[in-house]
Amino acid sequence: MTKIISVNAGSSSLKFQLFEMPSEEVLTSGIAERIGLEEGIFTIKYNGEKHTQNLPIKDHKVAVDLLLIALVEHKIVENLEEIKGAGHRIVQGGSYFDSSAVVDEDVVNKVEELSDLAPLHNPAHLIGYRAFKEALPQIGHVFVFDTAFHQTMTPESYLFPVPMEWYENYKVRRYGAHGTSHQYVSQRCAELMGKDVKNLKIITCHLGNGASITAVDGGKCINTSMGLTPLGGIMMGTRCGDIDPAIVPFVMKKTGMTPDEMDTALNKKSGMLGISGISSDARDIENAVAEGNERAILTQQLYVNRAINVIGGYYFQLGGCDAIVFTAGLGENDCNLRHQICEKLEKAMDLKMNYELNDKTRGKEVCVSADDSKVQVWVVPTNEELVIARDTYSLLGF
Repeated sequence: MTKIISVNAGSSSLKFQLFEMPSEEVLTSGIAERIGLEEGIFTIKYNGEKHTQNLPIKDHKVAVDLLLIALVEHKIVENLEEIKGAGHRIVQGGSYFDSSAVVDEDVVNKVEELSDLAPLHNPAHLIGYRAFKEALPQIGHVFVFDTAFHQTMTPESYLFPVPMEWYENYKVRRYGAHGTSHQYVSQRCAELMGKDVKNLKIITCHLGNGASITAVDGGKCINTSMGLTPLGGIMMGTRCGDIDPAIVPFVMKKTGMTPDEMDTALNKKSGMLGISGISSDARDIENAVAEGNERAILTQQLYVNRAINVIGGYYFQLGGCDAIVFTAGLGENDCNLRHQICEKLEKAMDLKMNYELNDKTRGKEVCVSADDSKVQVWVVPTNEELVIARDTYSLLGF
């Protein structure tokens, strides 16, 4: 048995799961939050117990040290030499990577080069990787790319209708994101249906604070909603998603905003937060809807509208579909949002919902469509960390 750690480093967080492979048993999981702030939070879960510390976490190196100390202190491992490999989530792999990769200097340089396409993510991932490399110099490392699953798109799906030189010189194209999640839930949905994913057409909806929708045909991505960066696609927690590009120079001229200020507005002040004026958290929006807040109601309606536009488009691009899958924070837990989306889709698809079942389903694998629905609707919790562990175990040759 081999211990593999899956790592997801964000700009101010570090999520992890330690697996026993190849049995895929989760030995522990947790998160370091508010990294770089005075009041950090470190949480580790194992054996059904949850331990939380509130303390300053200066940087990712401190977060990694906290994690490794906790593994030994709580006797999850007897010593750190039991850990044989680390897999790291990387948001942007560009066109360089159509699968996961064992890390070497060239791979690191390419990920660094692509930081302009994921400025909130790739630099943080590399910080996490370097912290683990320094703490555990003896182990192998694997990068698992969010964009890899989407590399099967053909030019009519990944190219933008802009001057071709932008693609040829600067690789401006659709890359997508959440690929590891879309890959996992499409395969898992096929298993739950008792069918081979190669024989299915599936639309996967990864709806969280960051969100994307993907058309999967025969286990391969043929289109996805996110674009060059994670800013594109459907409406998100604080990101605008697709908009008329002329809005950008128009508002900059009106307000005198700089490019950096506009980037901040579109990435951090738009989406649910921008429309509602309340919060980027769908739970807060839901509470405000219940109180009759008009902007919260509009926010939910706008989100549903954006989602059904994409799902409907993919339905026709696929030539119909066998299943729609909801995953991630909203997709798994926001019953009302799923209800509204599917209610709109029923009018155009061979889809019939079991709304009673849908409206009480949170965070578990359940088919929420009616038994006689030609298009099945599933809730499938994502497990990106498991995909990372599987690829790491395989590529390091254990």
